[in-house]
Amino acid sequence: MNITEGKAWRALERHYAKIKDTTIAELFRADAKRVEHFSARFQGMYFDYSKNRMNAETKRLLLQLAEESGLKKAIDAMFTGKLINETEKRAVLHTALRDCSSRKVLVKGKDVMPEVRAVLKQMSAFARQVRSGEWLGFTGRPIRNVINIGIGGSDLGPKMACE
Repeated sequence: MNITEGKAWRALERHYAKIKDTTIAELFRADAKRVEHFSARFQGMYFDYSKNRMNAETKRLLLQLAEESGLKKAIDAMFTGKLINETEKRAVLHTALRDCSSRKVLVKGKDVMPEVRAVLKQMSAFARQVRSGEWLGFTGRPIRNVINIGIGGSDLGPKMACE
């Protein structure tokens, strides 16, 4: 089912029509504990979404949308290596690249984490050699400048790292 065709989506659209002209300042005046109600801490990170045009009803409807759309199941499928990239018929494994735990990620019954860790180790060694000047370019001289060519998500990470 398309996410925009469900009951929760339609309820969110009706709700938006009611609150679209409400200012953030008005929302703060209406709820003295707004920051407490619209923020969360998780694993050393702090998420503050209090400065968004939303209220308790918005939050409830968004959670309803997540439930209706099967978001938890989709997240679990992504983190456990299920074949969810329908275009390429493969697992979406960028989560494995960021997994510092010792848990397994199985794809077609095979743990891919040893290979992921080996590639990350190679990438780290290469980056260290480039930074130190040990790795030489085509001219035989150390690499001083890097040109990143990418689109979408493949471009955003390096772009953020450079800023």
